[in-house]
Amino acid sequence: MTFSELKLAAPILRAIELSGYTTPTPIQADAIPAVLEGEDLIASAQTGTGKTAAFILPALHKLLTAPKLPGNGPRVLVLTPTRELAQQVNEAARKYSQGMRLKTVSILGGMPYPQQNRMLSGPVDILVATPGRLIDHLQRGRIDFSRLEMLVLDEADRMLDMGFIDDVELIVAATPATRQTLLFSATLDGLVGKLAQRILKNPKRIAISAKQARHENIEQRLHYVDDLNHKNRMLRHLLVDREVNQAIVFTATKRDADSLAEELHLDGHSVAALHGDMKQSSRNRTLQNLRSGRVRVLVATDVAARGIDVLGISHVINYDLPKVAEDYVHRIGRTGRAGAKGVALTLVAHRDAGLLQRIERFTGASIPIHVIPGMEPRVKTFSARPRSDAKPAWNKNKRSAKPAQGGWRKASGF
Repeated sequence: MTFSELKLAAPILRAIELSGYTTPTPIQADAIPAVLEGEDLIASAQTGTGKTAAFILPALHKLLTAPKLPGNGPRVLVLTPTRELAQQVNEAARKYSQGMRLKTVSILGGMPYPQQNRMLSGPVDILVATPGRLIDHLQRGRIDFSRLEMLVLDEADRMLDMGFIDDVELIVAATPATRQTLLFSATLDGLVGKLAQRILKNPKRIAISAKQARHENIEQRLHYVDDLNHKNRMLRHLLVDREVNQAIVFTATKRDADSLAEELHLDGHSVAALHGDMKQSSRNRTLQNLRSGRVRVLVATDVAARGIDVLGISHVINYDLPKVAEDYVHRIGRTGRAGAKGVALTLVAHRDAGLLQRIERFTGASIPIHVIPGMEPRVKTFSARPRSDAKPAWNKNKRSAKPAQGGWRKASGF
């Protein structure tokens, strides 16, 4: 199947072609016709499956027709759990609407209110927002949903996990009952399923299987580490690899992201931290520096696990394992974007056995074990799985890693 077979408008097809895409992903092939038919939709799909285009493209197609009601309020509203994901959706809408004279606005926490007020003062076609800040504007009477035609809840499971259930309910209640509603989530159980029953009308259900969603272009490797010093030496060794174009290093806490970024800066890396305590302007500047190549290593918490789409990211390194198995899939999905090859490296200590088992149960696959000559773990691994004997190409002709210079975190935290 090609995008032209999906009966999208000519300007959208031209924008898709300019973006270098020719064949829709499974979620796009299933979702786009249903949305164009006006059906409500509930879709289960992991990150990296192309779900953003699955709702943005048919939304743009519908916006080419004249609005049914006058006013300045948005015709399409997209709710996302994080600022980074909202910005990514906003950029996708602008990319695919080139030459269509549509106005897309993003309303996020951390942005100055006067700036957002100006953006909302004129007619808006697509509004992308995080729930908390949107509630602020809604309660102050700055947003009118009377002409809203489509509501999209993107990564609904994450929004509810972050405690936005009451905000989402308030926003949904403020929208017209005639709206078309699309809900995208990695899982459809629990609160997500109950929310879907309340707000969707006879929805079409789409589930992308694990096989379809698997990151086949991402090579996953597991490295066992003995202790904090071994872990830090391993990270230093991996980051001096010549094949690392850009890397995201995921840590468990905001404090660890800051301290690790500081130590890597002292090692001579062009590095920056990204986490939820940073001002929005700082987060935007950091992401812009990552996209432009001025930052080679981004040290981040799971705030970066969803919503960062930078083609230059060749490697993802799990310095700490995520507490939620699903976040592993979102993390590694930051590399291998748009058909490129990527590498996901996970550093695992003995205490991480439970987290590793949950990740492998969730993905349905074991992460191949790799050993770097000279950095073998002293402690026998706690897994009975055989390790990969293949030596990765990036192991060749490396300069030696620096010796450990003390812990990047307190050893008691390991």
